[in-house]
Amino acid sequence: MLHQVSFAVSKGEVLAILGPSGAGKSTLLRLLNRLDEPTSGVILLDGNDYRSLSPRTLRRRVGMIMQRAYLFPGTVAENVCFGPSQQGRPMSASEIEDLLEQVGLAGYSNRDAGTLSGGEAQRVAITRALANSPELLLLDEPTSALDQATKESVEQLLESIIRQRALACVWVTHDAAQAARMADSALLLDAGKVVNFGPATEILAAQPLLSSEETGVGNA
Repeated sequence: MLHQVSFAVSKGEVLAILGPSGAGKSTLLRLLNRLDEPTSGVILLDGNDYRSLSPRTLRRRVGMIMQRAYLFPGTVAENVCFGPSQQGRPMSASEIEDLLEQVGLAGYSNRDAGTLSGGEAQRVAITRALANSPELLLLDEPTSALDQATKESVEQLLESIIRQRALACVWVTHDAAQAARMADSALLLDAGKVVNFGPATEILAAQPLLSSEETGVGNA
């Protein structure tokens, strides 16, 4: 349960959400995407209460990428075009290929999604989210299941996309080093409450609640 959590994220800004296990990080993301409904308080999207939108419309504007890529059975192209097709906006083969090229998967359109490596599958999940042209990306530890080389590659991809598209981004991570690399600002949660919120460099310098096990970075 979250208590009096308040923050804002601007276009082109990456906000890292950190804290010990059970702090409420994933719960916060689920509330932002209405996978869970808030029992009190207000969440605004472009200044408007997001409950004025249907969940389906909201999720077109607020993309979400999970720790593991849950792809649909079928081809890569079928996964990528799923969201737009639900909106009655079919994507052309060239549009799909252009998106795949942006994430380093040129020529993958007809690949069976079930045959992809973990890194490839995560790139398809990112492409599927981008196909809806979201304004905000929610990332729930999107690289934690990847090996180090793939993790760095996906980080670089996400950074490029976020900056190029001026996306607002809320990135849940246990990894303080990753937050230092990727985030402009940081919010530290513990037991569902905000402990600290501000520029990432300042928040991460203190690290009052993050253990080396949770961050991969030793505390001084």
